[in-house]
Amino acid sequence: MEKKENELEENKNRPDVDQLEAELTRVEHNIRFRKYLRNTIYTLIVVAACAVLVAVIFLPVLRIYGSSMTPTLNEGDIVLSIKNTNVKRGDVVGVYYGSKVLIKRCIATSLEWVDIDNEGNVIVNGEMLDEPYLTEKALGETNIDLPFQVPENTIFVMGDHRATSIDSRNTSVGCISTDDVVGKIVFRVWPLKGFGGVD
Repeated sequence: MEKKENELEENKNRPDVDQLEAELTRVEHNIRFRKYLRNTIYTLIVVAACAVLVAVIFLPVLRIYGSSMTPTLNEGDIVLSIKNTNVKRGDVVGVYYGSKVLIKRCIATSLEWVDIDNEGNVIVNGEMLDEPYLTEKALGETNIDLPFQVPENTIFVMGDHRATSIDSRNTSVGCISTDDVVGKIVFRVWPLKGFGGVD
């Protein structure tokens, strides 16, 4: 009698088929969820790593400090540059200067002649530059002998705020090696009101 009671008690404690199926479904769901979560995390890590790689190698993001490029770019602006050492006259470029990155405009390239008159007009190879991006011209802090020939494999750069910019007109910066060009500034992403291409 006692044996039958024990068997009945054991049968009562055993889960029925529905309970077993529900538990199996729950366990399978947890396994699928963990697998999905793991795959999602791996995918996000790979995408983030690729984005950082692209940003560092091909599209460096730079922040503007100072006022040497006003009115084209203002302090605090965030810009995208394209890695490119094939710089042309008029391009806005990021260049390495010591441990900093300066944003300036390419005025002349390798072996061209640069002259600047007292009013701040810039003459390259005997022709005055048309500079619609300037609000005012100035000779600025110039201590080089003019006219000046740009050394081979370098570029002559100037800021758009000519009165305050320290650039290739001054021997403290001088001409920039083409190897020190970070890239051409092509797009402003911040502030939103200035969102768009950079000329």
